[in-house]
Amino acid sequence: MSSAPRPSAPASASASASAAASAPAPAPFTADDYRARMDRAVRSAAEAGLDGVLVAPGPDLVHLTGYHPPADTERLTLLVLSVEQDPVLVVPTLEAPDAEQAAGAAALTLRDWTDGKDPYAVTAPLLDSNGRFAVSDNTWAMHLLALQQALPSTSYVSLTAALPMLRAVKDPAELARLEAAGAAADATYEEILRVRFSGRRETEVAAELAHLLTQFGHEQVDFTVVGSGPNGANPHHEAGERVIERGDTVVLDFGGLKHGYGSDTSRTVHVGDGPSAEEQRVHDVVREAQQAAFEAVRPGIACQDVDRVARAVITEAGYGDRFIHRTGHGIGVTTHEPPYMIEGERQPLVPGMCFSIEPGIYLPGRFGVRIEDIVTVTQDGGRRLNTTAREMAVVG
Repeated sequence: MSSAPRPSAPASASASASAAASAPAPAPFTADDYRARMDRAVRSAAEAGLDGVLVAPGPDLVHLTGYHPPADTERLTLLVLSVEQDPVLVVPTLEAPDAEQAAGAAALTLRDWTDGKDPYAVTAPLLDSNGRFAVSDNTWAMHLLALQQALPSTSYVSLTAALPMLRAVKDPAELARLEAAGAAADATYEEILRVRFSGRRETEVAAELAHLLTQFGHEQVDFTVVGSGPNGANPHHEAGERVIERGDTVVLDFGGLKHGYGSDTSRTVHVGDGPSAEEQRVHDVVREAQQAAFEAVRPGIACQDVDRVARAVITEAGYGDRFIHRTGHGIGVTTHEPPYMIEGERQPLVPGMCFSIEPGIYLPGRFGVRIEDIVTVTQDGGRRLNTTAREMAVVG
């Protein structure tokens, strides 16, 4: 066994936590912000040879208009963007008052329809009858099929496939929100190092992570992975009833939304006196891979190159077949979105892109290690939005 001493909680933890909890909320997005986003979507569609963009309720609608319908129902809600007209949001009459209150409402026209009427008869005149449109990925099939029936000469493509960069490049106001979310996740990690792990169920530690994320300003907690011992070899392990033991290596992966933008960070800790030589070696390999991938970030390289760099380090160390997922994913109004750091993704990195770098090694039945930061692309490299120590901390 290696004899790494158990570190005390960082001296700055309380200050970091206080700063994360008390940081002022950013100024709200304005109608002009949303107008600019919709204009950019229309331009991007035209450059891709499309006649417009159709956006159903979901993250794309929130990003483009600030509107989140009060309920996820079968009633048609659809944003219609095209070069031929100003933006139009088709909504059920009973939800129109909520749509009128959206931050981006002043930048679009509302068209409502009442129950008992045909919503597609309201929508069809807004579309070029021979047009080709990008459709948000989570559009209900029943709505798309009904539009095709009403306008049989139209055609449709996936929004992510046609316009993968629509939400990928963040403006300064979005970056500020992602930085705040990252700082809150960092404060959460610093505080969780203070709690007892040994003798407690994974679900108990996961509940503390969720509580801390909320305490530090998250309005939504998306996940709190606590993978102890052999459970750490499952990258998306759901925290369960396993009691954490001294000698366990524990993968922590947690995040959610703060000010509407995502956090997502992973660290691996050891419970007890210190990791074994093998556990420390695996952790060192993952840390080296994560650092190498971060240092590779710069404008112009392909997303797949970030994955290749991390994977090369792990493969050279003899664990290539135990790195079983992509190196990263984009983040914004959702915690997982394009672009993806994965083989085959040739999209070049662009300043303002934000994504995770999270290599891992997973040894079935034994333990796993993952280290993850959110990174944004700058004019000449990359910048981490998570800054907590990446060495393996030892906890009680």
